[in-house]
Amino acid sequence: MKPAARAPFRHYDLLLAIFVVVLLISNLVGQKICALGPFRISGAQLLFPMTYIFGDVFTEVYGYAASRRAIWIGFFASGLLAIMGLIAVALPPAPEWHNQAAFATVFDFIPRLIVASLLAFWCGEFANSYVMAKMKILTGGRRLWTRTVGSTVVGQAVDTIVVMSVAFAGSTSTSAILRLIASAYLGKVAYEVLATPLTYAVVNGLKRAEGLDPFDYDTNFSPFSAGNGVSVDEVRPQSEVYYHDQRRHDRQHQ
Repeated sequence: MKPAARAPFRHYDLLLAIFVVVLLISNLVGQKICALGPFRISGAQLLFPMTYIFGDVFTEVYGYAASRRAIWIGFFASGLLAIMGLIAVALPPAPEWHNQAAFATVFDFIPRLIVASLLAFWCGEFANSYVMAKMKILTGGRRLWTRTVGSTVVGQAVDTIVVMSVAFAGSTSTSAILRLIASAYLGKVAYEVLATPLTYAVVNGLKRAEGLDPFDYDTNFSPFSAGNGVSVDEVRPQSEVYYHDQRRHDRQHQ
């Protein structure tokens, strides 16, 4: 007899697509500096922190390996956007087309900033997902807010330190870089804390819809792993059993 086919996840691919779109838009709007009263923030700060919320959702609902897959896809998508932007700007414009300067303002990415952004995203997202998965085991799946905030505290610290250091080291004073790191970091963490109720609603809704609640006990946490441990294909059968057993346990103790 052939084994029963595994049911695909209902919402993972849609969430992955939204995650990549948010990431790419953040790269495009990040050059604008916005004035909010006395504060000055880049356009990316309105959207980019959402990628860490997506990272929390991927890890919490689908497991670390599913989050790892999303991070790599987002990383390569951002790299492709940067490369195609540089190529498109470098190509000679048609004589009758007079928008080269405006086009270059948006798409002429500075190579050093490209490297800083990609490296920071890669390091920060993996740190965020690793802490999220480990804290889920330590808390026994309870107190979701400790994991979403705790993983962001670590992930955004890594992201902000890397991007500011790589982007401005040697051209900006150390004190100025430290001020940039502190202001950006505090804003990102505050964003995550304020978004906690939304994260709760999304995570709980997805767990019910997908019928799973994975724990990364035996996962290979290497960013370069091909999918050892919990993965998109492997998590559902074992996690679905755990999820329904947990609901039965909760009913018995009500």
